[in-house]
Amino acid sequence: MKSFTKLAFLFTICYLLTTTLTGCSTTPNSRIEPQAIIKFTDVPIPTGLKPLPQASYSFESSGVRVGVLKYQGKANIDQIINFYKEQMPMYNWNLVNIIEYNQRLMNFERENETCIITMQPAGFWNEDALVTISLGPKSQNSTKKVTSPIK
Repeated sequence: MKSFTKLAFLFTICYLLTTTLTGCSTTPNSRIEPQAIIKFTDVPIPTGLKPLPQASYSFESSGVRVGVLKYQGKANIDQIINFYKEQMPMYNWNLVNIIEYNQRLMNFERENETCIITMQPAGFWNEDALVTISLGPKSQNSTKKVTSPIK
């Protein structure tokens, strides 16, 4: 019985040392992660779509915003396209184009920013939609004169 008591005491000491040295946590993935913004105030999200914060990223500094936000849920992609055609102009976004081939891509812009909304089927029977909103600054237009090649 004495060896069991010694073993229990040794185990307790090892446990206390481990939790003290690792900040009271023994799991390797227990560190604190920055929280992703799950919505831009000027890019609407259709109801029924849930944010995927682990797959999203956003950053804002000095008025410059960059982000890739992902959402998933039961939704019809054609209805999502119509939603964005109607809603984005209300937030001063102009539709540039729509590209459709399996996944759908909508490009919007305004004075200093671009927003690309990508929609694709998700789930086993494609009953879900995965929506990705990519937002960033417009590239600076360079006013280089294009010259023709020398003959």
